[in-house]
Amino acid sequence: MLRYHLGWVDQQGQPELGATPLHFQAVAALAACDSLGGGFRNALPAAASVELVYNFTTVHSDVQSGRAEASDRPSIWWVWGPAQAINAGDGLHALGRTTMMRLAQRGVTPERVLSAVRSLDRACLTLCEGQYMDLEFQEQIMVTSAAYLDMVGRKAGALTGSAAEAGAIVAGASDDVCRALRDAGKLLGSGWQVARDIDDLWGERGDGMTPSNVLNKKKSLPLIYALENGTVGVKRELGSIYMKRVLEPDDAARLIAILEEADARTAAESKARELVEQALDTAAGAGVLEDEQQHLRQLGEWALEGGR
Repeated sequence: MLRYHLGWVDQQGQPELGATPLHFQAVAALAACDSLGGGFRNALPAAASVELVYNFTTVHSDVQSGRAEASDRPSIWWVWGPAQAINAGDGLHALGRTTMMRLAQRGVTPERVLSAVRSLDRACLTLCEGQYMDLEFQEQIMVTSAAYLDMVGRKAGALTGSAAEAGAIVAGASDDVCRALRDAGKLLGSGWQVARDIDDLWGERGDGMTPSNVLNKKKSLPLIYALENGTVGVKRELGSIYMKRVLEPDDAARLIAILEEADARTAAESKARELVEQALDTAAGAGVLEDEQQHLRQLGEWALEGGR
């Protein structure tokens, strides 16, 4: 099941052709280490650890949201059932922790390895808090932009922040620099989540037909922006749509039309870019030289694309 989720084998256990790329969060560890002169190869165990933990979150998220498709294949829970999916997710989490400990094989001191593992554990707890908030928001009509940004900072920012901190730890950075890179990573992760939410809301065809909003009524930043800044009529219509138990295709299409009229997508995209720029400023304030920021800047541009 783990190999299947990671894209290495099919449902029958037969090898799949083609490489499986690292996700945005894992690459943050490599970029942070490289930007501080540590060499990205030394941070490979940290990146692998974060990649496994990220996949742990996606397996559980698929169960929580009832999402039958994960990327280009059926979800683990859809093939093997929710109980086995929970087992698989927990296994990925355990593998992620033990993989972080392999930093010792790269010459990282035991004290620094322990710091990296502790950072990962704290991030896992924080992202669970963020996922809890995200699920709670689905039952609420009004969610403030501040509450949303707090949620994405936990749900997505925590793991990216931990990854960047681990990269700094591997590079031998001081505690202050490690904390600054963690803060920068949190901002990058938040920008990434905002961009992902925009993509999920509009869908590949721009019509809002994606499972996350049609079935689960997620509260993303464009919707929150429209509710906070729209006219009374806009707020009333959005509220009536979201009061329904299940959204119909026509409701999704009307929702997208309302958000476009309110220029909500542009506002959300601007906020995502603002978060990325704040991340780069934070890294620069930690002493990362302009010439060494290119990998972090590339990571920021990737975040604005939703890390896909």
